[in-house]
Amino acid sequence: MSESTSFNPSILLVGASRGLGHAMAEEFVKRGWNVVGTVRGKTQTELHKLADRYPDQVTVEFADITDTNQLVALRDRLAQRRFDVLFVNAGTANQNQEATITEVSTEEFVRVMVTNALSPMRTIETLEGLVKEKGLIGIMSSGQGSVANNEKGGHEVYRGTKAALNMYMRSYAARHADGARSLLLMAPGWIRTALGGENAPFTMEEAIPDIVNVVIGKQGKPGLQYLDRKGKTVPW
Repeated sequence: MSESTSFNPSILLVGASRGLGHAMAEEFVKRGWNVVGTVRGKTQTELHKLADRYPDQVTVEFADITDTNQLVALRDRLAQRRFDVLFVNAGTANQNQEATITEVSTEEFVRVMVTNALSPMRTIETLEGLVKEKGLIGIMSSGQGSVANNEKGGHEVYRGTKAALNMYMRSYAARHADGARSLLLMAPGWIRTALGGENAPFTMEEAIPDIVNVVIGKQGKPGLQYLDRKGKTVPW
């Protein structure tokens, strides 16, 4: 990392190989941030291409967040670093998103719950020490995790995992109620990604700047908030 960028704000972005995570990484780079982004596999990704373009600002790390040993190894490799922001971008859906909770297989339910709820929280618990005392810890949640807003049903498994994630993050916030860090659950809206599909009303080019604005704007405001990409509070 060059001397000219050593004092730039920094983000550890977990899950940045493609989609929303990669787009967020690129937006933060454009705004002068240093980015350490993680990928799961050993193959070249969009994040690697970004690192080739911005070698002084982007570092690629490896971690599968469903593997606690890999999370510990990542923490140890970054032990001398301190980040302004830790943001966990993780999410998947069951193969048949219209399956009800009684129709989904146990194995598929466990896979989605582990990826969407358990692993992001384990990531935060493992990596929190890398975040500055007054830094920000955020997770990509979903508006579908809102219990109050669920008036039409559908996507039951996905909704349930994101609602669980929100609950676990509230418990985390309660355990750290006296802390100075900002905590954020982000509901980005329906965006055209591999997960969101082609029918989503918003492109990443439209949505990502708003998401990054909210992350940056939440800094310095201790406590947990559940916000959409316009910075509005989402009902629990």
